[in-house]
This record gives sequence, structure tokens and C-alpha cells, in this order.
Amino acid sequence: MKKRILSVALVLCALTGFASAQSSEIKITVGEQFVDSLLNAVFTNLDSPSVAISDDSSSGCNETIRLKREVDGVKTSVRFRGGEISAPLAFEGNYNPPLIGCIDFSGWADTTIDIVYDRNRDAIVGRARVSNVNLSGTGGVGSSLLARFVQSSIDEKVNPIEIVKLDKLSFLLPIQNSGKLRMKATNVRHQVRDRTIDIYIAYEFVKAS
Repeated sequence: MKKRILSVALVLCALTGFASAQSSEIKITVGEQFVDSLLNAVFTNLDSPSVAISDDSSSGCNETIRLKREVDGVKTSVRFRGGEISAPLAFEGNYNPPLIGCIDFSGWADTTIDIVYDRNRDAIVGRARVSNVNLSGTGGVGSSLLARFVQSSIDEKVNPIEIVKLDKLSFLLPIQNSGKLRMKATNVRHQVRDRTIDIYIAYEFVKAS
């Protein structure tokens, strides 16, 4: 009987310390193959993501950039290489330059993505930085101006990209005959490896009401 009481007391002490002060991390590893499968599902089952490059609707030209799976042999993808997250983005769209009229264009943008923890949003967000825009299909008409539009549209209208809010990564742990603990996500860091990314989520354990 004394041994049973001692065992229960030790468990209670362990749980008390665990709930009030203990913190830890879990690691999620995501590979390029998983991201490619996700992108295939997006382009197969959903409408192509698009961004407006002009707020003027009077021209009758739908001035937008639409993300495409592939243009000129370049696929929209995410690559984990050299400690960075790179993302070539294939696109097509329409543009209405002055005195010319509505034209079609296509191409791809060389993009780098930074992942950060946004405390104000309490979320993991990505920030895309466009380093270069390659255009085809315009015959040289307005290509330099259009390249600036593409870059500014991605930089200004897409960022920040909310990946997941931390409350979605928090969950309850029911302890039989004792109550519940909550695993509360408090921070996120990541490490880019060759063809994979490791995402570390820091948790604290608190008593759930």
C-alpha cells in the first residue's frame, strides 16, 4: 500500500513540474517530393492562383498574373538547396500598356522564400523575394515595364504568405483521472537541408481549464 501511495505521489509531482515549467520541441521534416505532390493537387483540383497587377477595370483588360504549373519547361516548384528555399514561379497573364492595348504574356520568376514566425499574427509566414523575372510571349513589347509590375505585384500583394497559425498546432493531452494538459505552440524555427526542411516547433505544457 505504501509503495502504491509513493508511486502515485511521484507521478503527481512529475505531472506538476511537467505542466508548470516543462517545454520541448517537436520536429517536422518536409521534403521536395511532398511539396511537388501538393502543387500537383493544387493545379489539378483548384483554379490557378492569381494576383491583380492593376486596379483599373475601365480598360476591359483583365490585368492579372496567374500562376501556372509550367511555362517554357520551367515548373512552379519549391526547392530546398544550399540552406535556402528557392521557388521558380511559372505564370501567365494580361497587361494593358499605354497606346498598345491588352496583350498576353507568360514567363517565370526566380524567387526566394524566407520563413519567419510573425508574433503579431501568431503564425508561421513566408515572405517571397523576387530576384529575377524572365518573360516570353510579349515579343519584347513592354517587357521591362512588365517585369517591374510582376516583381512588385508578387512582393507587395502576395506577402506575407500565412502558412499556419500556431493555435492550429496546439492541442489537448487528456491525462486519465487527472485532467488535461495543453500543448501550446510558442515559437518556430527551421533548418534547410539538401532537398528537405526541418521545422522545429517549441511547446510549453500548461494546465487546460
